[in-house]
Amino acid sequence: MNLKSIWIIILLCFVCTSVAIAEIITYSVPKEFYYAWHNDDFTVKVRHQGEEWVDLFENYAMVDADTRSRASMVYFDFSGTVEVSVQLNNGNLLSAVIRPLAKGIVPEIKGNSITFTLDKPQNLSIEFNGDRLHNLHLFAGDIIKEIPDKNAPDIIYFDAGLHKPDSTGVFKVASNTTVFLEGGAVLNGKIDCSNSENVKIYGRGIIFSPSANGISADYCKNITVDGIIILNPRYNSLAAGMTKNITVQNIKSFSYQGWGDGLDFFCCEDVLVDGVFMRNSDDCIAVYNHRWDFYGDSRNIVVQNSTFWADIAHPINLGTHGNTETGDEVMENIIFRNIDILEHDEDDRDYQGCMAINVGDHNLARNIHFEDIRVENIQEGQLFHVRVMYNKKYNTGPGKGIENITFKNIYYNGYRENPSVIEGYDDSRRVGNISFENIVINGKRIKSFKDGNFRIGKFTDEITLE
Repeated sequence: MNLKSIWIIILLCFVCTSVAIAEIITYSVPKEFYYAWHNDDFTVKVRHQGEEWVDLFENYAMVDADTRSRASMVYFDFSGTVEVSVQLNNGNLLSAVIRPLAKGIVPEIKGNSITFTLDKPQNLSIEFNGDRLHNLHLFAGDIIKEIPDKNAPDIIYFDAGLHKPDSTGVFKVASNTTVFLEGGAVLNGKIDCSNSENVKIYGRGIIFSPSANGISADYCKNITVDGIIILNPRYNSLAAGMTKNITVQNIKSFSYQGWGDGLDFFCCEDVLVDGVFMRNSDDCIAVYNHRWDFYGDSRNIVVQNSTFWADIAHPINLGTHGNTETGDEVMENIIFRNIDILEHDEDDRDYQGCMAINVGDHNLARNIHFEDIRVENIQEGQLFHVRVMYNKKYNTGPGKGIENITFKNIYYNGYRENPSVIEGYDDSRRVGNISFENIVINGKRIKSFKDGNFRIGKFTDEITLE
């Protein structure tokens, strides 16, 4: 056998193996929720090219505190390349867009349906006729490679179906435990791993906690949350206070009520947030120092490769709370990179900003870096908000200062935003060394703060634009 024949055989084996392992995995819905959760605005199907279509369950998701609208959600896992079909069931399809726009996914429109192709995991918003309140969220994920043995020690395994906690309303998780939510599992209550260490919570199930947080992780060490959906909790999707070494990756989150933040971190260190999709009616992610029983600094935080949609409040919010009595808390060494912001809507001028650093309570914020941030829409708000402030509604004193902040490769298309604000509080509580590099608004790299609709206020030093 010659060398050419050997390479042909190897290539054929590779192709056959690739075809053989191509999969589509869909998940059931608990019978208790099948009719209550179904939203018939869309019919969504997926397939490998040339194969039969697989019908998906179109789940509702409540969004936007102002309107309390019923959007839709589907999720599945796959390998290989798949085609997706979405049919609009009510009304005529006039236009369709798939966001984030940076993904570059352009659907083919035919009648009342669209089709498009995916060759890698994506978290997407599909919007017909410009409707962002009754849109379809599509979460196409990787196939899970490691599924634990449900009978192994230190494993809590939730099968597909509805799971209710005991009378406490909480699923309590102890140290050195792995919690696996099988696709189709719905936990009707909060997961609480507070005061624990070495905990992993993962899978493809849903946490549905209508009276509490989705996950609480206070006073913890070494916590990982991966892959699950947190559907319309009453408060935070995930909150962590005085926790060290926490990883949150590939989760999807919806909220539609007041104080419904996505991810809140109080006095936490060594945090990684990666590949999440957060649509919330309060801050999508907030980093604070002291509040309630949490004390200490916030540092070494990386947030990357994610999508934020703030129907109300901030996509990204840093600062606000700290320890006025001691005045020694610091928020530092924080990175945001490769982020798509789909919406920002906040009517309070004191608390606007797609990227907001507004310190109070004698906080000092420093060494914070934003890079490769794409902002698609501001309904009401500001692009940047960097300010030392004192709001008596939330603070017991003004902030200490903000220094060494970089905004690099920031892209925004829109016209309705309020002026960005950069401002200190007084001569001893200043904002300094703030660098803006390659800020592009409506396709044009701005060359002056005036062109970028900035307001540079008092008590500022070394605010530069390159």
